[in-house]
Amino acid sequence: MGRREDTFAQAVLEVVLRHDPDFDGATMEMRPSKAGNYLALTVTVTATSQPQLDALYMELTGHPLVLMVL
Repeated sequence: MGRREDTFAQAVLEVVLRHDPDFDGATMEMRPSKAGNYLALTVTVTATSQPQLDALYMELTGHPLVLMVL
């Protein structure tokens, strides 16, 4: 989840593709908050290892546009 900015979804997609090059960006789901200030993204990846998943999580949580990762 992050603030609704023009570059947010693209930034998340770029991070995900670094960790799962086969990810299809068209499957990313986007839901704006009720007031429209935030954007929730749902990304389903096929993880091949725990280290891969951990690295993806760490990069997403460290990204300045990302406010929360579940």
